Amino acid sequence: MTLHTHTHLYEGAERRALAVHCTLGHSGAWRGVAAALKDDLSLLAFDLPSHGKSGVWDRSGNVHDVATDMARGLIEGPMDLIGHSFGATIALRIAVESPELVRSLTLIEPVYFAAVLVDEPELLEEYKRENAAMDAAFASGDEREAARVFNRDWGDGTPWDLLPERMKDHMTRLIHYVPASSAFLHHDSAGLLDAGRMERASMPTVLIEGDKSPPMSAKVAASLQKRLPNIERVVVEGAGHMLPITHPGAVVGPIQALLARS
Repeated sequence: MTLHTHTHLYEGAERRALAVHCTLGHSGAWRGVAAALKDDLSLLAFDLPSHGKSGVWDRSGNVHDVATDMARGLIEGPMDLIGHSFGATIALRIAVESPELVRSLTLIEPVYFAAVLVDEPELLEEYKRENAAMDAAFASGDEREAARVFNRDWGDGTPWDLLPERMKDHMTRLIHYVPASSAFLHHDSAGLLDAGRMERASMPTVLIEGDKSPPMSAKVAASLQKRLPNIERVVVEGAGHMLPITHPGAVVGPIQALLARS
């Protein structure tokens, strides 16, 4: 399906990057990173389907396909791709499927669980236990409770009770994105793990993670590190999953180093 794509250009240097935000976020999440990188590049950010001011996804088809097509449609010639969480999996997919469009690749806390579950299938039961509360909330139809649990596990550390009501409502409205993303994030619906595919993403790549993130984040990083041929891995001390927002300055150095070698 074709949706309206809302974009915001953080103007800076002539070099241009495309930034893809996380689930439940919006293009404004890149404000801090863009400001710190303004002497290096201009950052074109956009809102994912149903997020921010972009068109509403009608819940048909594969949402990762829809979001990836939206992102790919914004790339004019080789660009630097920067993605966070769900957005990082979109950047990764484009790098694998259309490497000619990607000058460099920055993956911040990619939630590509499928790679881990192939490498360590015994972790599936552990993962199910860790997500039992959210799965139970979805099964009961309580999307607000699912949003609360998601915020607890993958948010910036702000307790649910301290969030503004409008933010709670926003997260509840979009929480269906989590199970809808499972086809790609858990089951590799695009086949990126098929033999020989990851090697196509040979552009300079940096993977940035926080040392306070959920344990699965480090496992995803390790699985991608051994598959991508030109990757460096950076761990930010004291940061969690939302480090582009909570620690924007800490992600800038690794990105600048990546730009210098690409």
